[in-house]
Amino acid sequence: MGEMIRLTLGLVLSAAIGASLGLLGGGGSIITLPVLVYVLGVDVYQAVGMSLAVVGATSLVGAALHGQRGRVSLKVGAVFGVFGAIGAMIGARLTHLLSPSALLLAFASLMLVVSVLMLTRESNAEAMAGPPRFNPVKAAAAGALVGALTGFLGVGGGFLVVPALIFFAGLTIRESIGTSLLVIAINSFAGLVGHLERERFDLRLTALVTLCAVGGALIGSALSHRISPRGLRKSFAVFVLAVALLLVAENYAVLFR
Repeated sequence: MGEMIRLTLGLVLSAAIGASLGLLGGGGSIITLPVLVYVLGVDVYQAVGMSLAVVGATSLVGAALHGQRGRVSLKVGAVFGVFGAIGAMIGARLTHLLSPSALLLAFASLMLVVSVLMLTRESNAEAMAGPPRFNPVKAAAAGALVGALTGFLGVGGGFLVVPALIFFAGLTIRESIGTSLLVIAINSFAGLVGHLERERFDLRLTALVTLCAVGGALIGSALSHRISPRGLRKSFAVFVLAVALLLVAENYAVLFR
């Protein structure tokens, strides 16, 4: 019964992850790794690869849905995606340099930073989007950095891609959300290739989690043009902060070894 409850909870959270991706273009993927490790009991290293598979497939579906509404810039997405893919493949090869505890602690640190930014940043992201000012060089550098984080920690990076698309490509918040999903999908699959060289994981569980996440993405994408993301973003930031503190509490001992 305990295993069934864990599986059910894990699948429900997977659907929430997909909904966040579909609605906000990011955010949900950052808790995929903790869900796989702490709820579904997956080994940390295997969970990184599984996370990339789940996030990549879910983001691709979300990007297709947003693309039908004209909210995906293929040109901008290609620049971020290509350089992000290079960074992701490099980052994936560095994951094993850290112990499982150190890896989770690094992940928690990133979550803390992201949650604070989500709580303190300007809520009206549309106001940040000025006139188009696409800078290919800066966009390529930003894409490579986000890709490296994607491969190293198994995160989609949408919480970084969306503002980067606004600042470096002059996209609106709606366009940034859709384009972000395309970039996340490219980065995730590139990182997955790097991890498959070292790790194999449970394909059946991965497919089940992905199916639930895709279902959530369908709902999130459908609601993206009807619901203001402000309240959800704030609430999700608090949740991310709570998960980050839990990870720190579970793994802080590595700092004193």
